[in-house]
Amino acid sequence: MILYQLKCRQGHEFEAWFLNSATYDSQQASGDVGCPFCGTTEVTKGMMAPNLSPGRSSGREGAAPSEVRAKQVAEKILEAVDDLREHVEETCDYVGDEFAEEARRIHSGDDDDDGDGEERGIYGEATDEDAEDLEEEGIEFFRLPFLRRRDS
Repeated sequence: MILYQLKCRQGHEFEAWFLNSATYDSQQASGDVGCPFCGTTEVTKGMMAPNLSPGRSSGREGAAPSEVRAKQVAEKILEAVDDLREHVEETCDYVGDEFAEEARRIHSGDDDDDGDGEERGIYGEATDEDAEDLEEEGIEFFRLPFLRRRDS
């Protein structure tokens, strides 16, 4: 595999992996290499430097730019998930393992004296089977990558 630094006619720079240089040439000639920002297929190779990486035992100081970028992207994703978790915990009611039942009450509008069924944001735990049942019933929900809540 070979990593090319590419540039489109609009000046957008991006990276792409190819099996080898012949694969890049073939895909570029057939118009299959497009800019992920603007979609143009007028793309050329940018300046490149060889990727010389020291042996595995030398640690991360020799990490390739693509590895560093991947780590930065992963950190941003984890940060966004953490922000989303905090927002949900601050603005929604935690219903624990009663999530599926409470979602059904809210969906059906079953609003009795103790407030069950009122339209509000909730979060909690549901089994895969519960989630499938909710989907089949047409009840909208989103699965979020949260750690299990710990009571303190």
